[in-house]
Amino acid sequence: MTTTQLPSDQALLASLKTIVGHHHVLTGEAETYRFRHGFRFGAGNVLAVVQPGTLVELWKVAQACVASGKIIIMQAANTGLTGGSTPDGNDYDREIVLISTLRLTGIHLIGEGKQVVCLPGATLYELENKLTPIGREPHSVIGSSCIGASVLGGVSNNSGGALVQRGPAYTEMAVFGQVGDDGVLRLVNHLGIQLGNDPETILTKLQNGTFSEADIDWNAGRGHDGNYVTHVREVDADTPARYNADPGRWYEAAGCAGKLVVFAVRLDTFPANKNSSVFYIGTNSTDELEDLRRHVLTAFDELPIAGEYIHRDAFNIAEQYGKDTFFVIRKFGTSFLPKMFAMKSRFDIFTKQFGFLPENLSDRIMQALSVLIPSQLPDRMLDYRDRFEHHLMLKVTESLTPKMRAYLTEYFAKVTGEFFECTPDEGTRAFLHRFAAAGAAVRYRAVHHRDAEDIVALDVALRRNDREWFETLPAEIEDKLIVKLYYGHFLCHVMHQDYVVKKGYNAVAVEHSMLPGLDQRGARYPAEHNVGHLYKAPDDMVAHYRSLDPCNCFNPGIGQATKKKNWVAESV
Repeated sequence: MTTTQLPSDQALLASLKTIVGHHHVLTGEAETYRFRHGFRFGAGNVLAVVQPGTLVELWKVAQACVASGKIIIMQAANTGLTGGSTPDGNDYDREIVLISTLRLTGIHLIGEGKQVVCLPGATLYELENKLTPIGREPHSVIGSSCIGASVLGGVSNNSGGALVQRGPAYTEMAVFGQVGDDGVLRLVNHLGIQLGNDPETILTKLQNGTFSEADIDWNAGRGHDGNYVTHVREVDADTPARYNADPGRWYEAAGCAGKLVVFAVRLDTFPANKNSSVFYIGTNSTDELEDLRRHVLTAFDELPIAGEYIHRDAFNIAEQYGKDTFFVIRKFGTSFLPKMFAMKSRFDIFTKQFGFLPENLSDRIMQALSVLIPSQLPDRMLDYRDRFEHHLMLKVTESLTPKMRAYLTEYFAKVTGEFFECTPDEGTRAFLHRFAAAGAAVRYRAVHHRDAEDIVALDVALRRNDREWFETLPAEIEDKLIVKLYYGHFLCHVMHQDYVVKKGYNAVAVEHSMLPGLDQRGARYPAEHNVGHLYKAPDDMVAHYRSLDPCNCFNPGIGQATKKKNWVAESV
């Protein structure tokens, strides 16, 4: 629900309504619900949800909130898994204004599409559609990240993904608002594009794209982490390839985690891969997969496009509890998903008014209807599911296909696993199935609410030289779990590990009991979804956040740091 409004709050709300319009300042419990609750984790009260329609409106809203001493939480698509763009409980020392940027769509192609300038509401789906006609791709693509995710959300959180050659989202070029030690909000233009001198001129030109190629500095900074393609190949290194607390990938907007008001980012794009191939691999030996991984990363002139792992248990859960999402994407495309989730959210809000109705009713109805959908998976994948515990999908370019085919043929003639080369349809379905796993865990918990307490979702970066990559849990932890779901970006050694906790056990306590084991293995977490409110940020990460936001007025409390103004300790 929303917070109690004081006279000063009412004055701020009136000002915000003047800036963005009455209908775009939401204060009711029902209308703010879907913004206040995270995709998987996090919820809390807000004074209002504000939806600016222009960058100038966003600037004025931020100015008004800073001047009135309110907390600002910036939110785009709200697809994060660690609660980093929603409130976390109701123990803040100031009221929260959540700014939703979904209306601020806009993408400008520059340099014949070799780079893009993305506004806060631009999604990966929209960016892919913009680049496809010119034969290019963004840094991340649908399927290598949360479906429906925003471009700026990925940059703000250094999000990774499945694309082995590209690494975490990163840029050194952005336009952002920052509050200094003096409490004043200032606009910083480090986009490398001349847009004027005063904020409103800069933001108007930025929104409209009214700048020329002559205004662009082509040496302003890096638009992606070009070193990652070499970094990931170092399979004998005793450190992970990528993780959020890596200071080497923090730069202003990149890795800011909502500690700045980001108005635009400038990113590199990449030539689209045409006529790619997918090889599907099954084995019961973790050593076979690790040997394969090391060879693939070191023996070829080019890297695969992607290498995705899924364990049999995750395969089965995704098949049963992600089938409807799989079906919708195949039939209607990813563009339909935001509409579907919005309808689901409105239905959930409506049913909450009736205490006699069960929780998670929409999930139960959708799951019941999903039994009417025929199997979406190819027979060859189902056969491998029955025979093999571990599954790996390798997607490679047209030029790498014959070399990879020859290697896999030779390799699997000597070991126990097998592989097959997918048809284009099989390859599409294989990767879509892999990415249905994360949402399937949420559905499983909702349907089995009597048996399941909650989900522990770990996002783990293993050491690049770790041969013992598959987890073995102590019996005292194993006994508290219903099911474990392992899947991830195998060539990068980034694993997503979801655990459905039995009823009666505290999921946070279960999670904390797992962390010492990961520490002993030299793993780092989170790998690519940022700390949010689930993980404790290391000291240098907190120092980074303090340098960006000395007043602690943007997204306070992330990384389990203090939520208090000016970073005052919680005990004070």
